[in-house]
Amino acid sequence: MTRKRRLVGATTRRAVHYFVAAATACGLVSLAPVLAASPASAATQTQLSETGWTASSNTNSAAGDAPQNAISASGARFSSDAAQASGMWWQVNMGSAQSFDQIEMDSGGYPGDYARGYEVEISSDGTNFTTVYTGTGTSSPETATFATQTAQYIRVQLTTGVSPNWWSMVNFTAYTSGSGSSGGGGTNGQLTETGWAATSNTNSAAGDAPQNAINASGARFSSDADQAPGMWWQADMGSVQTFNQVNLDSGTGSGDYARGYDVEVSNDGTKFTPVYFGTGTASPETATFSTQQARYIRILLTASSTTSWWSLTNVTVFNTSTSATLPGAPATGGSLGANVYVFTPSESVSSILSTVNTISNAQAGNQFGSQRYELLFEPGTYGSASTPLVFSVGFYESVAGLGQNPGQVVINGAINSYNQCTNGVQTECYATTNFWRSVSNLTINVTGMTGCFNGTDVWAVSQAAPMRRVNINGNLTLMDYCDGSPDWASGGFIADSKLNNTVTNGSQQQFFVRNTDIGSWSNGVWNQVFCGDPGAPPQSFSGNSGLSGGTAPYTTLGSCPTTQEEPYLYTDSSGNYNVFVPSAQSNSNGPTWANGNTPGSSLSLNSFYVVNSSSTIGQINAALAAGDNLLFTPGVYQYAQTIQVTHANTKILGLGFATLIPTSGNVTMSVADVPGVNVSGLIFDAGPTQSSALLQLGTEGSTANNAANPDSVDDVFFRVGGEEAGTVATAFVDNSNDSLIDDVWSWRADHGAGAGGWTGDQSATGLAVNGDRVEANGLAVEHYQQYETIWNGQGGKVVFFQNENPYEVPSQAAWMSSATQNGYPAFYVPNSVTTFNGYGMGSYSYFSQGVAIENAMAFQAPQTSGVQFNDLLTVFLNGTGGIQTVIDGTGAAVSPSFGGPSDVVTFN
Repeated sequence: MTRKRRLVGATTRRAVHYFVAAATACGLVSLAPVLAASPASAATQTQLSETGWTASSNTNSAAGDAPQNAISASGARFSSDAAQASGMWWQVNMGSAQSFDQIEMDSGGYPGDYARGYEVEISSDGTNFTTVYTGTGTSSPETATFATQTAQYIRVQLTTGVSPNWWSMVNFTAYTSGSGSSGGGGTNGQLTETGWAATSNTNSAAGDAPQNAINASGARFSSDADQAPGMWWQADMGSVQTFNQVNLDSGTGSGDYARGYDVEVSNDGTKFTPVYFGTGTASPETATFSTQQARYIRILLTASSTTSWWSLTNVTVFNTSTSATLPGAPATGGSLGANVYVFTPSESVSSILSTVNTISNAQAGNQFGSQRYELLFEPGTYGSASTPLVFSVGFYESVAGLGQNPGQVVINGAINSYNQCTNGVQTECYATTNFWRSVSNLTINVTGMTGCFNGTDVWAVSQAAPMRRVNINGNLTLMDYCDGSPDWASGGFIADSKLNNTVTNGSQQQFFVRNTDIGSWSNGVWNQVFCGDPGAPPQSFSGNSGLSGGTAPYTTLGSCPTTQEEPYLYTDSSGNYNVFVPSAQSNSNGPTWANGNTPGSSLSLNSFYVVNSSSTIGQINAALAAGDNLLFTPGVYQYAQTIQVTHANTKILGLGFATLIPTSGNVTMSVADVPGVNVSGLIFDAGPTQSSALLQLGTEGSTANNAANPDSVDDVFFRVGGEEAGTVATAFVDNSNDSLIDDVWSWRADHGAGAGGWTGDQSATGLAVNGDRVEANGLAVEHYQQYETIWNGQGGKVVFFQNENPYEVPSQAAWMSSATQNGYPAFYVPNSVTTFNGYGMGSYSYFSQGVAIENAMAFQAPQTSGVQFNDLLTVFLNGTGGIQTVIDGTGAAVSPSFGGPSDVVTFN
């Protein structure tokens, strides 16, 4: 987001855009989390001999249900003799190192005793185990296929409990394909296609049927019509397969290659996620991406051709992935590094200011630099009325108190974020790019602010600039109205705080506040959303909100459905570092610390592997495999392999906006289908080779219920371009049922590296939600080139959504979601979804190329009573074209003749 048109109160102002948008389009690679494969692989496998194998377990099994029964083929069973529980394990010592890429567990005559959730772990010494597969089961037998491993020990460890079913195995078998690949069966890792079934949504003649494209029959599949966006062909492979490449061959119809296409994957044939997107120039076309485990592959056309049909004579799928051997787990705890500054109350104000001002001056304009800083204040009081501590915060600065609650660190002064004025020109002063900064867990007694800002703390910010757990005694302004003009701002996020006096919204186009005590709130512009905030203005969003003479655009929920505050670092009475993990809350109102300590639990820093610039990906994954948490010190980290989170309840924290970048088309971080994982305080940048995703959470198709212990993602920000040119298919894929998203901004850069053109910084989708009952509070997704947000899951909730369409669309033909639908919705709920609720959701347009680009609708959803939207709006910011309807043909168009907002109060 850069400059905008804005409304302050009832006054309309048009913005001239000084930053011209930029983007890219295409080519991606991805690695999804490993998925449970229930039917056996289609590949030809060789069973390993079990002579001399010995089995053991940590269960209290009766002699007749001994672990050895599972490998004796005697017909007897191993049984846990107790209800399944997370942490139960069974393992086999194969006597010597063996190579294998698949195991099968059969509960035989006890069909209900299959493992509901499990990990496959391997070891060479029987002590240090590494997880190579995580899955969920739905029936027996269960098959787990993975990249070829060489090890002496195999352990299966349960990750999910179930009552009353015991865990039983009458037969455990291990296999090798002999090809060094998983899910293979052909040459060079090619998957065999026996039993595959193909379908399409084209009106193809019987002789051009979809099935012709598999098994190399010599016949062809053809669309029998010109290529158009929205056409698809898909294969049901019969069971979950492992693969990382698809080859599309149009045979003798060489001109019938796909001009533009996505590769999408699914486990249930309904929830599809893009893992690759590209443009074609000739046949054959090869899409290579990070390793996926899925049952369905869909090829979706995204471009048209008026001269060629779409034909496929052969679709082949490959798995060429390999696995790495992990080192021993590294030591935990230790130094937080040179870029973490810890201040104590005994230091003088002048000494503290010397440090913080040096950093702030360097970071004030350092929007895309590599420097990262965490500024921590030990419990105590800093500054006074006569000697106040007043300082400002720039890019990649995180300021936090180290008390367990905000009252334990008191700043007498102010912590500010001001406008940036382009080249010092006082008529070009904005806060619209004040990103990537934060303040948390302290009290500010506002003093030392004089003149125009007398008695006022200034927090003029936009996206990715959260304020959490802050108690402000004094006024707070979210607009820098004293330094130049026009002072536009485009934020923002405040949570778990107390704002005891007046809050000036000013020019903030949209803002989200939750679980915060508010003294008073000044005004709204387009979309001000409140959730569980005592003192918030009452609900007033209407059909003319934001227009001259209209009502204030306030969406106010008396309580927040489900929340869980972000984990945070603090020191105990002995000066030791700990991480406090707040408990999840339902139907919450006000800050968690209003009546005492925030509910939750503490973890010692010694349970965290502290990542620094010398840490290797092998060390990180070894720490995770050992069950350690992660803390990233401030810095920029580049990895050629995926960070694999395999244990439940793992906490992953970033200090100082630590930034992760994939370098080899890998998924940056993959979280298994386990509960209680938190990822917070990180930036995920796309890398130079396309990835399928940057963060992947859970397993698509899982039936796990994690409501009692949800996964959560807090203050996590995704970038495609900006700091460095990059490309990714879907930035964030959330497959985890019951997960919580809190303050996430997924941004395809409209300025900075790689930005400025349609073929730069290419990315299809900013967020895909496949998990059920996922809740998002404070979500922004901007400038992606196809469906910007895809919400496939049932029972989802979104409170506050902000979006801008891509700026640099070169032509209408280049941006069509189907042959007849202009553009792509910013938020897409497919017809398979029957329940969803959204509140306070806006989408804006600025098509900058001088071409009249139209988007048919900002929001697209099934018209069914279970899917409900409340308080939707669209705005024309500048440029040409516009958005034709708000949602599914409902709501007035916004365009150069009517800038909006166009409001829809309820839908369905």
